[in-house]
Amino acid sequence: MSLRLITKIKSSKEHHAFIFGNPTSLIFLQNRKMTTSKRVQDRSKRKRVHDLEIATEKWKIFSKIHFLMEIIKSEPEHVIPIRTLEQYRRQINLPKVHKLSVFIRKSPKLFELYKDRRGTLWVGMTQQAEELVKEEEREIEAHSDKLAEFVTRFLMMSSDKRLRVDKIAHFRRDLGLPMDFRNNWVHKYPNLFRVVNSVDGDEIEYLELVEWKREWAVTALERMVGSINVDEHCPGILSLAFPVKYPPNYKKVYRYGGKIENFQKRQYLSPYADSRGLVAGSQEFDKRAVAVMHELLSFTLEKRLVTDHLTHFRQELVMPQKLMRLLLKHFGIFYVSERGKRFHVFLTEAYEGSELIEKCPLVIWKDKVQSLIGYRGRRKKIETFSDLSDMEDKNLIKTDSDNETLSMELHPGETMDDFNDTSVIDDVDMDIDEITDAYKQSSVS
Repeated sequence: MSLRLITKIKSSKEHHAFIFGNPTSLIFLQNRKMTTSKRVQDRSKRKRVHDLEIATEKWKIFSKIHFLMEIIKSEPEHVIPIRTLEQYRRQINLPKVHKLSVFIRKSPKLFELYKDRRGTLWVGMTQQAEELVKEEEREIEAHSDKLAEFVTRFLMMSSDKRLRVDKIAHFRRDLGLPMDFRNNWVHKYPNLFRVVNSVDGDEIEYLELVEWKREWAVTALERMVGSINVDEHCPGILSLAFPVKYPPNYKKVYRYGGKIENFQKRQYLSPYADSRGLVAGSQEFDKRAVAVMHELLSFTLEKRLVTDHLTHFRQELVMPQKLMRLLLKHFGIFYVSERGKRFHVFLTEAYEGSELIEKCPLVIWKDKVQSLIGYRGRRKKIETFSDLSDMEDKNLIKTDSDNETLSMELHPGETMDDFNDTSVIDDVDMDIDEITDAYKQSSVS
């Protein structure tokens, strides 16, 4: 009887494997080849853009406050006991060592605290905050028709012309959807879309396209570069260059300018065209994915999204599995911030410094709330931008078929019922004023 051998082989840079077998036959059970891949944090750390990191921090602070305002707003009398708010600590992501009441007291222009006769501590909104809530409701209502267009275009880009309602709800705050999105708003435009149940009987609700709007099958990039005859327009092959914006001290664009230029000249399929014939990993597939991302970001209020929300739509939008890798290698079109537990992707063309170039009324409303927030969080240094390493840049325009693994922390699918939306979760904050001042000083020097 032959002796069974178990041998562990190590290679310094290439691979390691476990080998099972006998003197005449060896069976490889594992062979994990090491690549030049890096975690998302490692790949993005060396190309941080200071201004957009500041924009990320502002969003994180605002989202905590806005979440509290929505909870209080949902109460009949617009007041709620502090002990009841404790159940939302995970969504706010306030460490247990910090009292929720202390966090709230830091924004006295927005929140009021008082005790009843039994000594129970309650929190409500100030008169100024109440007026801001009403103003938000008016702006959301005024934004509703435009939002219906964006949701319809979202459905038009999907392969089956329908999307799960709970998945769309992940974008509620990013798009400006109202709090009653799932119960009421989805039924307001029956000429554009309708709610249908899953045929599998699993009680999953889908939003399904009712009418294809030819004039809405024109991408934001097409509208940007020239006039389009929407009456005769039919989505098909495009050959448009994406706007790019690099930091002033990013020098490697000159080294890889040829590859970038070739990518920009490459033809691709419109996000609104039928993409089922595309081969995953091909150059055309990847460029179309960039176009889909560009279009989705153009729908949002702040031209920014939480990336793990995007991963919910990979199948419906015919997107690559390695979506984060695609965003990272097209630095200049997109910017990925990995501060805290969640990654954010920005459309770089939409920003000048840390501010949006064009602000819709809902973003202006957010700025008003931001100016009244007293909480600034922990001070944390943002590392300055430095050039990408040669190892990272040499694969800049390769297709998704390359062997590379990126790790990122994804959160399970959130739900919007009963305010169980975790889109505000994050764990790193800093003083925006201090960081802004430090950045200005570094820019002068």
